[in-house]
Amino acid sequence: MERAGLALARLILALPRRGAGPVLFACGPGNNGGDGLVAARLLHQHGLPVQVQLMDPSRAGSQRPADAQAALNAAQAAGVPIQAGWQAPERCSLAVDALLGLGLQRAPGGALAEAIRGLNALPARGSGCALLAVDLPSGLMADTGMPAPGDGSTSPATVVQAQHCLSLLTLKPGLFTGQGRALCGRIWFDDLGVDLGGSAALAQLIARDSLQPWLRGQGGDRHLQHKGSQGDVLVIGGAPGMRGAARLAARAALAAGAGRVYAWLLDSTVDAEVDPQRPELMRWNSPLSDGKGGTWHGRTVVCGCGGGEVVGSVIAEVLGHAERLVLDADGLNAVAREPRLRALLSARMGLGLATVLTPHPLEAARLLGCTVNEVQADRLQSARKLADQLHCTVLLKGSGSVIASPSQDHTPLSHLTPLTPQIAINSSGNAALATPGSGDVLAGWLGGLWAQTPSLQPASVAGAACHWHGLAAETQIGGPLRAADLVERMHALHAQAQA
Repeated sequence: MERAGLALARLILALPRRGAGPVLFACGPGNNGGDGLVAARLLHQHGLPVQVQLMDPSRAGSQRPADAQAALNAAQAAGVPIQAGWQAPERCSLAVDALLGLGLQRAPGGALAEAIRGLNALPARGSGCALLAVDLPSGLMADTGMPAPGDGSTSPATVVQAQHCLSLLTLKPGLFTGQGRALCGRIWFDDLGVDLGGSAALAQLIARDSLQPWLRGQGGDRHLQHKGSQGDVLVIGGAPGMRGAARLAARAALAAGAGRVYAWLLDSTVDAEVDPQRPELMRWNSPLSDGKGGTWHGRTVVCGCGGGEVVGSVIAEVLGHAERLVLDADGLNAVAREPRLRALLSARMGLGLATVLTPHPLEAARLLGCTVNEVQADRLQSARKLADQLHCTVLLKGSGSVIASPSQDHTPLSHLTPLTPQIAINSSGNAALATPGSGDVLAGWLGGLWAQTPSLQPASVAGAACHWHGLAAETQIGGPLRAADLVERMHALHAQAQA
């Protein structure tokens, strides 16, 4: 607790503070509050004005833990100003949420809920002070990134809306997925000098090092590369009225670096041009032949983007033949509707055929036979369940996209880390991706990367594609990022990926 309090005090000194008011500490009755009390004592001794608002443990139906009580005794002995219960301050330069931390099982109530509402109201009162959460915002579940479940009432969730969060000992999955990214603000981390080892990790955080296998200009074989060595992608979809989805996926596969990209636009005439704006894209006239004796062998297939109901007539053949398959959008919906197709999909891993599913929460709910709210309530568990049921790698899209490998597949999620869990969370991206067609771009980009590195595990490719996708969104200053522009932003990142 002393180490945690010292880490917190150091961060407070480093963060900008507004106005001349004290640093306000809202301290709960447990160890999270103890961390805050230690930091308040250290800053008080350092000469920084502080004010502690202390929640009574008896009102929370518990007693203060021994370490937290020792921290309180030390703060009182040092002369730290301490008030009982929540009292809205006249002013403060920074507010610290040290109310709850880990171990939360239900929504906070009583004095704790009052303190959370009071902290969230500080910016509206004109104080302008930022909120710093200790370990994670109070009211947020550490493993799911969702507000703690309440009593079934319709009252809004009680969660701190922080601008900064200092995670201690370990990073928590809930900081990076669900509502976590929106509630945590900027995330800071201090392991407190404790090495917990990789075996303790629940999930892997996907970062820029995931792009390593696709860096250009490294090694002496660069001059030996040609379009035939960079892999082929076949995009199947684009039914009438939805041609753009397949074209976006095909453009993305090409921009990702695939050597040759074919598009099979469903229910189109034989002489129809694939994409007048991208003449590099080639037409595929049937699922089994390109008219030159070519077959499925060696090609990475992206199926479902804008496929409508028409894709259901070809998907069984796709499931039976594609060596590497990215199944998206209407391809997923077809599987959700047809038990026969679901069985074919589940059998692919046993046949040595690799599959990545790329559902958004509604598509995942259809596949799992549940509601979107149930999927979002525990995104990690939902992705894991879907991966195990269908024996596929799953990329569950959303804020903090989750990549899950089936339990039967014990290969690591990344070629760079030999001991990793079977769940990964993407750390890049923002709401600029909430536009029509961005999912088609992700599916196509995934296929383009996979075609170049067919020996990599599907989860590694999915994680890299997802991170690349998110990095491009971070270049958007404001407003939505249109899908066609997204392809070009992702293409421009090839050079930056080497930095």
